[in-house]
Amino acid sequence: MLTVIGCFTDQHDLRLVGLAAAICAIAALTAIRLLRHAGSAGRTRLTWLVVAAISSGTGIFATHFIAMLAFQPSIPSAYDHGLTLLSLVIAICLTGLGLRVALLGTQGASWLGGLVVGLGIAAMHYTGMAAFEVTGHLRWNPAVVAASIVVGELFSAVALSTAIRSRSLTSLLASAAILTLAIGAHHTIGMAAVTITENPLATLSPHAMSPTWLAGAVALASLAIFVLTATAHALSLREQRRVHGETERMRGLANAAVEGLIVVDGHRVVTANVSFGRLVGLADAAVAGLPVSTFLTEANAWQRLACAMGQPVELGLRHAAGEIIAVEAILRRIDFAGKSHQALAVRDIRERKQAERHIQYLAHHDALTGLLNRTAFNAVLDRAVAAAVETGASIAVLCLDLDRFKAVNDLFGHAAGDAMLARVARCVTGLLGPDQCMARLGGDEFAILMDGQAGPDAAEDLAKTIIAALAAQASDRTADAMVGVSIGIALCPQDAMERQDLMVHADTALYRAKADGRGTYGVFEPEMGIAVRERHGVERDLECALARDEFHLV
Repeated sequence: MLTVIGCFTDQHDLRLVGLAAAICAIAALTAIRLLRHAGSAGRTRLTWLVVAAISSGTGIFATHFIAMLAFQPSIPSAYDHGLTLLSLVIAICLTGLGLRVALLGTQGASWLGGLVVGLGIAAMHYTGMAAFEVTGHLRWNPAVVAASIVVGELFSAVALSTAIRSRSLTSLLASAAILTLAIGAHHTIGMAAVTITENPLATLSPHAMSPTWLAGAVALASLAIFVLTATAHALSLREQRRVHGETERMRGLANAAVEGLIVVDGHRVVTANVSFGRLVGLADAAVAGLPVSTFLTEANAWQRLACAMGQPVELGLRHAAGEIIAVEAILRRIDFAGKSHQALAVRDIRERKQAERHIQYLAHHDALTGLLNRTAFNAVLDRAVAAAVETGASIAVLCLDLDRFKAVNDLFGHAAGDAMLARVARCVTGLLGPDQCMARLGGDEFAILMDGQAGPDAAEDLAKTIIAALAAQASDRTADAMVGVSIGIALCPQDAMERQDLMVHADTALYRAKADGRGTYGVFEPEMGIAVRERHGVERDLECALARDEFHLV
C-alpha cells in the first residue's frame, strides 16, 4: 500500500488528481441515478440504459485520463488515437452491459452486473495504459495488476447491489460513493503496478496524440458528464413530481371508493386507502410497508387470489384487534409509478353473511317460536329412524296439540295466541334433554323426538312432565287457564319403521288422547289403527250418502 501512496505523492499533480476524483464522484452519482430511472422507465428503459452507460463509461474514461494527465513521468509521453478511443468504447459497452444485467431482477443479478461493470473499469484502464506511449519501456507487476482487478470487481458489485436493493437517498449516496471508490482504487492500484524504464533510443509515434490534445478530449468528456448529470438531476426531480402526483391522484380516487384498496409490490403493501385502514383498524399510512400476509388469515390466501386473478374470492381479513372479518377480495395487476404492481380490493361482507345465515335459519326454523319447522324436523327424524332400524335402538315421537287453542284466538286475539305458542315452546324445550328436540309443525301442533334408547316408559314420563309443567304455567294466566295439551306417543322400530308411518301412529295416539278427555297422553297400540280406519271408513260413507241424498227420517 505504501507503493501505491508513494506513486501518487511523488509522480502526480495532486490538483489534477483531486479533479479526477471529483469527476469520478459526479459520474458515479449520475450513473446510479440514471440506472434507477431506467429501472422504472418501462418501455423507454433501453434508452435510459444507453444514457447511463455513456455517463458511467465516459466518467471512467475521464477519471483515468485526467489522472494520466496528472502523471508526470519526467520523460516525453503521448497517447495512441485508436487505443484511446477504443478504451472509451470499451468503458461504455461493458458498463452498459453490467447495468443491464443488474436490472434483470433475478437473484444475484445486481452482483453479477457489478462484476461486469468492474470488468469494464479494468478493461478501460489497461486499454488506456496500452495507449500510453513514452520513450521507454513499461514493466507490469502481475500480482498488483490482479489486486487492482479484484478490488474494482468487489467494490463495483457492492455498489450496484446497494443501488438496486433500496431506492432511498442513503443507498443512492452510498452506492455512488462505493462506485467512486471502485474506479479510484482500481486506477490507483493499477498505476502502482507499472514501472517505467527510460530508453534514450525509443521515439514516440508521429501520429500519437499529445497530452494537450488529450486534455481537450477529456474536457469534452467532462462536459458531457456534467450535461448528463444535469439531465439526470432534472429527470429525477421530474420523476419524483410525477410519482408524487400520480400517487396523490390514485390515493384520492382510492379514498373515494367504499371498498378497501391496497397496492402491493411483491408481497408488501405500498399504499392503502382510508377504507382499508378503517376495515383493519389502522391508519392508512400505518398499513404501507407491512407484508400483505399481516392481514390475510389463510396461509395460501395470496396464492388463491393469484390463481383467481380478476375474480372475487371470499376470505378472512385480520383486524388489528384480532377479529376476523369476512371479505370478498379481487386481485388485479395495475401500473403504478411506472412499474407493475398488484391492486387488492376488499369488500366487507359481514352483513351479507349475517343475512345469509338468517335466511338459512328461517329455512329450517319457525319464525315465531324459534323451533325446528316441519321440513327440518322431518330431515332429523329420517336420520333418527334410519339409525334406529339399522342398530335396533329405540326412539320415540311425541305429537302435541293444544286443547281449546282456537277459543284463545277468538276471545283474546291472535297476538295473545302467538304469545301463548311462544310460552309453550319455551316451557317444553326447557324440559328436554340433549338427545331430544322439539319442532312446531304448524298452528298449535308440535312434535318432539326422543333419541338415544328412548323406551315407552321414558316417553310416558316426559309426556306427564310436559302436561304438569303447562298446567302449572296456566295457573296464573287467564288465557293459559283455558288451554291444555294432548300428547300422542309412537315408538320406532316397535310401531313403525318409516317416518311417515311413525308420524301417523303418533297422530292416531293423539286423537285417542283427545277422545279420552284431553289434557292427557296416549301411547299408540295396533288396535287404535283399526279403530281409526273404521271411523274414517264410516266418515267417508256418510259423506257419500249425504252427497247422493240417501238419508231418510225414521
